[in-house]
Amino acid sequence: MDQLVKDAERIKSLEIQGATNVAMNAINYLSSYAKRLKYNEIDRCLDDLYKARDILINTRPTEPAMRNGLKYIMSKLEKEKHECSLEDIPEKIETYKNEYHELLLNSKKKIAEIGARRIPEADREFVVMTHCHSSLVTAILLEARRQGKNFKVINTETQPRLQGRKTVYELLEADIEVVHVIDSAMRWAIKHFQVDVILIGADSITSEGTVLNKIGSRLLALVAHEENIPFYVASPLLKYNPETNLGTLEKIEMRDAKEIWENPPKGRIQILNPAFETIRRRYIDGLITEAGIFASSHVPNYFAKIYPELVE
Repeated sequence: MDQLVKDAERIKSLEIQGATNVAMNAINYLSSYAKRLKYNEIDRCLDDLYKARDILINTRPTEPAMRNGLKYIMSKLEKEKHECSLEDIPEKIETYKNEYHELLLNSKKKIAEIGARRIPEADREFVVMTHCHSSLVTAILLEARRQGKNFKVINTETQPRLQGRKTVYELLEADIEVVHVIDSAMRWAIKHFQVDVILIGADSITSEGTVLNKIGSRLLALVAHEENIPFYVASPLLKYNPETNLGTLEKIEMRDAKEIWENPPKGRIQILNPAFETIRRRYIDGLITEAGIFASSHVPNYFAKIYPELVE
């Protein structure tokens, strides 16, 4: 268990970032832990795997793709526990891990194809704006570029960890023009560059259709609403948290204040570093998913239809 705790710390400390990376690493840690277990009874083995799952889930409050991935593994093991031996469990976890990874990859490909259609063929240069870094948003933009569409991207630096720079590097590699602005220049940039559409990713989606994403996302949504600019969220359905359907509230992760100020002055100062914020469904024109584009409030129905094994 000590090694698992050390592995989990890599996720908690943000050494590992990105929903897919976090999910797959968590499953890898669970698999490695299973290989180290020495039991004669499969039920005792599963009990410890559930404890390991909970440790991994608790590393990051806002990572439903990881939670769903670990749930996918454990539900599969539960269903097959009477048909396998203890020696089979690590191999089965690897099989289920690959299945889940394939689900994520296929959803990303479909989202890129669907999302690229929201960038039209136009005589003038179309202007897209985004915030932070989302591999799905960049996948949409790269697909649109592959199709020869004419557009440029406005993106934010995204304080305090500057994830927006990762977006810049990925777009520049595809020879996509980028205008990089500070977060507080969001409204100015929208008006100055006459933005046509806004695309962001999501860290989590609730049963009510509320989206959680990097802090600053709601500000961007409010400006889009004020300026009547289409605001879309790109996300696989696997970022839906089914537990919110039963009243569980998604948590806003509060990260280390040292990310903002390494050595603050002594005195009556409190430094807060919320990582995410909510975007209400009324501000979202559409959720771009592997099942198509629809209102974010419809997520529970599509999730249950496509991933029934993840619905309790």
